[in-house]
Amino acid sequence: MRKTKQEVEAFLQQFLPKFSIWGIVFLDREKNKKAIEELDLAPIAREPIVKSITTDDYIDTLTDITSWGEMWVFGKDFQDVELYIKIALGNPNNKTICISFHKAEHPLNYAFK
Repeated sequence: MRKTKQEVEAFLQQFLPKFSIWGIVFLDREKNKKAIEELDLAPIAREPIVKSITTDDYIDTLTDITSWGEMWVFGKDFQDVELYIKIALGNPNNKTICISFHKAEHPLNYAFK
């Protein structure tokens, strides 16, 4: 379910400071591992990419995926590759979550670009 620009801004105003304080957990999924290898990207190098997400990068919100709450989908260009990034706030007083960090499998439909 797509959110308004104000809702995306509000999410990022929660997510980014929490990420800076608590950090982030990248789930060790096969797609994610393959993307790191193909992009010749050190795992730690994902963090600044996620931290650079803006409202313009927003694609969609998935509401009933995990116990971590809503999953927010963003796209980001990196080395001429479109990345698919799915993040969540995670549990209170704990790290933020990145479920997906891999090459987009199809063209992404940005909400505000």
